[in-house]
Amino acid sequence: MKAEMNVIDRILIIRLQGELDHHSVESVRNNIEQTIADGNHRKVVLSFKGIDFMDSSGLGLILGRYRSISQHDGQMVLCEVSENLRKLFEVSGILKIISLYDTEADACRALGRK
Repeated sequence: MKAEMNVIDRILIIRLQGELDHHSVESVRNNIEQTIADGNHRKVVLSFKGIDFMDSSGLGLILGRYRSISQHDGQMVLCEVSENLRKLFEVSGILKIISLYDTEADACRALGRK
């Protein structure tokens, strides 16, 4: 599991790659939390383009980061989700609270990138 992180126009873009499961979620979560805290990031895009598999611990990762960012008046959106993940997100209710965009560019525009 890998999380590539870049900042573009004050938006933290996190590109997840590999399998997001209970074996990998803790290190990814810690890495993301540290990056958010170090950069005082308030706008975050989570890209799932490179995710091969995700279990319920991945849902916890998403919800936890969403809560932490929201508590600091920030925004988080999701993008580039496969059809299987989209179904998982719909069933879990995540899409009722977190917006989903087809592309990373669309997600960044939604957060105010020009």
